[in-house]
Amino acid sequence: MASRLDRTQVVDTALRLLNEVGLDGLTLRRIAKELNVQAPALYWHFKNKQELLDEMATEMFRRMAAEFAGAPPGGSDANWQDMLRVSCRTLRRTLLGYRDGGKVFSGTRMTDDSYAGPMDALLRALTDAGFTLGEAAHAWWAAYNFTIGLVIEEQSVFPEPGAPEQRTPDSRDPAYDLGDRERRLAGRYPLAAAVGREFFDDFDRAFEGGLRIVIAGVEATVPRGGADETP
Repeated sequence: MASRLDRTQVVDTALRLLNEVGLDGLTLRRIAKELNVQAPALYWHFKNKQELLDEMATEMFRRMAAEFAGAPPGGSDANWQDMLRVSCRTLRRTLLGYRDGGKVFSGTRMTDDSYAGPMDALLRALTDAGFTLGEAAHAWWAAYNFTIGLVIEEQSVFPEPGAPEQRTPDSRDPAYDLGDRERRLAGRYPLAAAVGREFFDDFDRAFEGGLRIVIAGVEATVPRGGADETP
């Protein structure tokens, strides 16, 4: 039975189940049941759940990178700012397509070199613009971690996978009752009360606003041609 399974089958099934049961509910036993095999059959391909998560994250990235079809993010004439914007927007949209996609992607290791081409193109655009390699690395790292962190927060509020425009009022986790939050905080902490809707209501606006701040910070604060080129 194990010989008839391959890694692609296991990963495709795991990604589908992820959308149904979430990261906490995703187990090798459950995947094996879905594939109609015994759990030990999966260990021919993955020693443990972490190895499976690494491959799932890599497959997410492969699917995302395929959107660029050999061209750099933003197109062949894009400047580094556009490439950074498109890369982060595509990353966010891809991860939102999977339940707990941000958590799955965060902290995992790529199992092949599919990430290297897009990363090289972005770093090339930054270094061609005058950044040292270390500065370019810090710029991408800041934008990447902002995007991953926002997606994790966003998926705690809207756990169902899918694009933001597909959400309905029922998509929000009931624990995030903004009206109740405002009522509890308004008397003593009016600003903290009012800001809840900025944090938990319109994530498209929050993402785009934060991304503008990150890019503006890179433009304004990273010294060009500095002596320290260590990432």
